[in-house]
Amino acid sequence: QQFCLRWNNHQSALVSVFDHLLQSEAFVDVTLAVEGLLLRAHKLVLSACSPYFQAMFASHPAKHPIIILKDVRYNDLRALLDFMYKGEVAVDQDRLPAFLRLAESLKIRGLAE
Repeated sequence: QQFCLRWNNHQSALVSVFDHLLQSEAFVDVTLAVEGLLLRAHKLVLSACSPYFQAMFASHPAKHPIIILKDVRYNDLRALLDFMYKGEVAVDQDRLPAFLRLAESLKIRGLAE
């Protein structure tokens, strides 16, 4: 006989933990460079949210890669990371087109076709 054990708030708990890991930069293993600024993140989260990043990390394995993104605004990438880690983000209307273009170019699940 088997018993099914369920963690009722599993998804929200994981989202909270991932957000804390991002904010504290604990266990980061990838750096995104944009506009001369650095954003640190986790390859696992980026890969889970983006086939673009998944393919990049698979074809160019490195312990802690630094990825330089050109023609990308820091605030747009910061918002995109928030979306990937939290599942939602607030974007100003005037930044929405650029934000969605970035999401499309990086093939972000939930935002790109």
